Amino acid sequence: HGFGGGSSAYEWSKVYPAFASEYQILAPDLIGWGRSEHPQRNYQIDDYITTIIEFVEQTCTEPAPVIASSLTAALTIRAAIARPDLFKLLILTTPAGLSDFGEDYSRSFFAQLAGTPMLDRILYNTGIATRNGIRSFLENRQFASASRVYQEIVDAYLASAVQPNAEYAALSFVRGDLCFDLSLYVPQLTTPTAIIWGEKSEFTGPEIGRRLATLNPQAIQIFQPLEDVGLTPQLEMPAVTIGLIRRYLNLLGSY
Repeated sequence: HGFGGGSSAYEWSKVYPAFASEYQILAPDLIGWGRSEHPQRNYQIDDYITTIIEFVEQTCTEPAPVIASSLTAALTIRAAIARPDLFKLLILTTPAGLSDFGEDYSRSFFAQLAGTPMLDRILYNTGIATRNGIRSFLENRQFASASRVYQEIVDAYLASAVQPNAEYAALSFVRGDLCFDLSLYVPQLTTPTAIIWGEKSEFTGPEIGRRLATLNPQAIQIFQPLEDVGLTPQLEMPAVTIGLIRRYLNLLGSY
């Protein structure tokens, strides 16, 4: 799952049941999110790269197909570079470091606001971790079409966002502590990879994805833009996403 107010493995819950009869499915909540532990500390990039590597090490007996989204997908690329023996293939939706090709997310207004002591907690408790805040973000920023946001999605994001100490991981993300320039790492990737990218992704448009894919066509063998979809095709158009994942598991698994 990606990072943002209320993120959790729920993000994939409309997709993974389609594969349960063929695969053992593991859909973790990463540390600081969902139903995982929420230590009171600032989170760093290496925390999540280490978590991804250790999770695969401890749960898989052979190289695994791994599916990930957004910033976590970018971190998974770095995990696969560090430990290529653990990853059979990657299928990634909108993988971006959010500071790609020299951009600096941490200098943005929102990041600066989230980095201001006291204001950061107010921002989280009144602007992010509320039913209206979550619905507004989903409808206006995360989804291409507000009509595809329904109550169950809002409830799931809210339940994750209001977990005790949930603000620590979320604010680490919003401040930019977890962002990096993915373009510096993509050339080192050797794991067969497919990328799915919503054309209406609000934060990182498909041109970023195309530039990233061209840095390493040997590893990134598929780049699939999706029309009229935002940041999370797995929630917004799960049936289409299921079909693409099934195709890419077969294509990449044959290499």
